[in-house]
Amino acid sequence: MSLVSVDHTITIAMSVKDRHVSANWYETMLGFELLHHIDEAGWSELRTNTPGVIIGLGEHTKPAPGNCVPVFGVSDLDSSRRKMEQAQVRFDGETDIVEGMVKTATFYDPDGNALMLAEDLTGTAG
Repeated sequence: MSLVSVDHTITIAMSVKDRHVSANWYETMLGFELLHHIDEAGWSELRTNTPGVIIGLGEHTKPAPGNCVPVFGVSDLDSSRRKMEQAQVRFDGETDIVEGMVKTATFYDPDGNALMLAEDLTGTAG
């Protein structure tokens, strides 16, 4: 039995210089569908052709290509984080909250690979 119950979605977060340009590239080259640009958060999301898989584009002035972070959806991030911390999983700082959008927390596997948990705050998950 697992400590945390992840849902049926995964967001693959990638670092890019210009989210709008990158989103257009993914739409044109791979047929992905733009879901939204969240300019105040420096974030864009595209639906891939694989059910439940989203590409998230985080805008950075100096992107770190190859630094891909899988983001696993959970229904209760605070509870999931508590359980994982009790199991000695290392988290990177506090939980980030974009009001009305998402709550995220970065954690690391035993080899230091970054992963995230995300709780949808829009009320549209499910």
